[in-house]
Amino acid sequence: MKITKDFLEKYNKPGPRYTSYPPATSFTASFEKDDYIKYLINSNNQKPENISFYIHIPFCPQRCFFCGCNTTALETNEKIKKYIECLIKEIENVTEHIDKKRKVTQIHFGGGTPNSVEFKFLKNIIEKIKSIYTLSSNCEIAIECNPAYLELNDIDDLAKMGFNRISFGIQDFNAEVLSAVNRKPSKYPVEQIIERTRKNNFKGINIDLIYGLPLQTPESFENTIKKTIGIYPNRIVTFSYAHVPWFNEEQKKLEKYKLPLPEEKLSMLATALNLLTENGYEFIGMDHYAKSTDELAIAKKEKKLHRNFQGYCTKETTGQVLAFGASAISQLAGAYSQNFKNPDKYISLIENTGFATERGYTLTNDDKIRREIINEIMCNGYIDFTEIAKCLNFSVYEVKNAVDFSSDKFKEFENDKLLTIKGDFIQVSETGMLVVRNIAMAFDPLLKIEDNKYSKTV
Repeated sequence: MKITKDFLEKYNKPGPRYTSYPPATSFTASFEKDDYIKYLINSNNQKPENISFYIHIPFCPQRCFFCGCNTTALETNEKIKKYIECLIKEIENVTEHIDKKRKVTQIHFGGGTPNSVEFKFLKNIIEKIKSIYTLSSNCEIAIECNPAYLELNDIDDLAKMGFNRISFGIQDFNAEVLSAVNRKPSKYPVEQIIERTRKNNFKGINIDLIYGLPLQTPESFENTIKKTIGIYPNRIVTFSYAHVPWFNEEQKKLEKYKLPLPEEKLSMLATALNLLTENGYEFIGMDHYAKSTDELAIAKKEKKLHRNFQGYCTKETTGQVLAFGASAISQLAGAYSQNFKNPDKYISLIENTGFATERGYTLTNDDKIRREIINEIMCNGYIDFTEIAKCLNFSVYEVKNAVDFSSDKFKEFENDKLLTIKGDFIQVSETGMLVVRNIAMAFDPLLKIEDNKYSKTV
């Protein structure tokens, strides 16, 4: 894929990542516990029938200055124990309202640093889920790990618990870069960790990287990409660092270092894209790459790719998301529900009321149409208005009206060969997938770009 600096600069504009539609910035405090319970019950008769569990472990032994996740300092073992007990209680309370015949196709542990807590806590959570539900034969059980706090025998223990996908937050192989962002390097050579993971037959091994960090240069990041290719994980993610100190004050600490210039950051993106696609990886979308034999690459070709707050997945394994823990967001067919972010507040509410709902959002019919269209564009790079209308039981007119569709909105994209429109069918080109967030925004009539609200799209 050939991309130019002028092209990247043209489309490098602020916009939502559309992990959900509408984005979490639309959630309101008027959505309460009773609303959540109502939509949990409704979800039993809605699609998808499958269930995805998200478990949020917010604790980190050391907070990275770049991080925008909902995390907190690692607490005492007693405090962590209480948090896990409340999380399990929340699972029990929520699943009282969910049909036990529904299959679980995903369990994802995120954070925070899930591997920083005692593994017996992770085991307790998995055993609780298994005691309530049947896991599908291809259920994906995944965990995000910081290799700075990972022993080699930890990988053996995770495999015994049933984990089959693991994501390693490497971020960069340059020790100076990691030091600048207050992140410890891997405790063991990454090659050794990956080898141990492969010996334990994990079906998925991911490496996460970030470009645009202090002290990074196009040359140093190229070295990181080449080293990652040498390790050859199933999937590689190259996140773009969003410097938003007005949201995250910790990021101000990075300003004493040299942050890459915009043109340097765009060069890192181009280098990663070219090197990865030349070495056996398919560009999935935005910042994700997968081996051509990986299920995500196959799903992309078959137009069966999906996406939720946890990342890309296949339509076969996706499900309505039940999320547990502080800040966790449940994604139901008819609504979103988010828990309080503060772990102490979360614990108090679970102990006293059984739920910790802070805010949420009830989807209208127009929202559901927009969600489907934006998800198809973001994941599969195509739209068939007739197919979507049939799937959602609306007319083509209603579908187009919900997104305020006009071919005039897409002329510039067409002129730049980022997509083609033929009747009721829209196909995004390979280059267009690089700026697919920009294309998705054209289907969002409610979008208002406000200063300092969104990160840039490239």
